[in-house]
Amino acid sequence: MNLDELKFDEKGLIPAIVVDDDTGKVLTLAYMNRESLQISMEKGLTCFWSRSRQELWLKGETSGNFQHIVSITADCDMDALEVRVRKDGPACHTGAESCFYNPILGEKTDKFQLGGLYQLLLSRKRELPEGSYTTYLFQKGLDKILKKVGEESTEVIIAGKAEDKAETIYEIADLAYHVLVLMVQMGISVEDIRAELASRHIIDHKVKQEKMTK
Repeated sequence: MNLDELKFDEKGLIPAIVVDDDTGKVLTLAYMNRESLQISMEKGLTCFWSRSRQELWLKGETSGNFQHIVSITADCDMDALEVRVRKDGPACHTGAESCFYNPILGEKTDKFQLGGLYQLLLSRKRELPEGSYTTYLFQKGLDKILKKVGEESTEVIIAGKAEDKAETIYEIADLAYHVLVLMVQMGISVEDIRAELASRHIIDHKVKQEKMTK
């Protein structure tokens, strides 16, 4: 495609909608000028123009969360781009997988998903609201958080052993919450865990482990 066909605005910018090529999820909306688009095409990594800093911005240059470009497609009017990527880490500076996590209209389907809860815990760690149990955990620090993870793991085992489904669900939810607190404390994102799981042949690996321990 000839870049001269693209319609940059009066400031020389064109919006770039960044999409996760593996999941189809919109990750962020950023802007490119002609130079950043050319750099993106040459490097195979997303490079944007920062409107706030008025400078080129190679995504991941400081965080390590590079976005590897799969394709770049212009819309029908040639004034917007879809950039499909495979990412090395969270797309959002907050540590979220996507910059889009604040529901305005429609069902709040993300509220009780791990990503939504993770964002809530991140805000708790930043703001440390008084009277919050999460604030208490962050103020007590890593040892306290690890102790709670251990305690909740034991509770899951006890409930599971009793074959009490409702209690097991309750305890697993408690464990998931405390594990997410641990992740926030250690700077581990949901995407870090997802990427680790994706890199494994989980079933085959597990079967192989079980055979080795018999």
